[in-house]
Amino acid sequence: MLAGLVAGLAALIVASVFGEPQVRDAIALEEASGGHSHGAEPAGAAHAEEEDELVSRGVQSTIGLATGVGVYGVAVGGIFALAFAFVYGRVGQAHARATSGVLGLAAFAAVILVPFLKYPGNPPGVGDGETIGRRTSLWLAMLLLSLAAAGVALIVGRALAPHGAWTAVPAAGLAFVVAAGVAMWAMPGVDEIPAGYSADLLWKFRLASLGVQAALWSTLALVFGALAERLLEPRRAQTPSNALA
Repeated sequence: MLAGLVAGLAALIVASVFGEPQVRDAIALEEASGGHSHGAEPAGAAHAEEEDELVSRGVQSTIGLATGVGVYGVAVGGIFALAFAFVYGRVGQAHARATSGVLGLAAFAAVILVPFLKYPGNPPGVGDGETIGRRTSLWLAMLLLSLAAAGVALIVGRALAPHGAWTAVPAAGLAFVVAAGVAMWAMPGVDEIPAGYSADLLWKFRLASLGVQAALWSTLALVFGALAERLLEPRRAQTPSNALA
């Protein structure tokens, strides 16, 4: 959980530097268009909604963002620790740091990358409010299918482990790509981007969103691996020369 908190700090920095400017631009574009992109709300109604909001935009982009990312990082860190405890020593004979790195990469691919490639995040002003339930369900289904593909890859990797890592790891990776690709092909698509919406803003927002997650998961894997290695793999005994010294 401590590693998750550090990872949350790294994600917060990326979100503040690269993500928040895109959110501000998207909100400005939405307001300039007279309200929500799919709702035909008059400008006056949008202004009244801003006055009645419980949390101001300033709080959302500072304290709110820091709190949300911090809690998310701690929670992900706890789940990551459980997954590490399950695979450490059971899948190959890699050391703690290597296990943490591979687990972080695999978790990022299964939990973040695959669902993102099928249903990428959208900035404010994109998406129909009436379909948010359906879009959330589709994203959750894609996440579960991606985790199932990761399970298939794990089975393949364990089965080929006796043949060496150079055989098991590529085969497991290929199994994941194939299974995830089939799942992405089978799931329905969603396209609710308004006509004429800024492609540059949409691209930058999605890239920043993916960057935040990449920062969180890579930092988590590195920090957790270092801490786990100190705990699980004590320093080697001193060499005879060091002992004599």
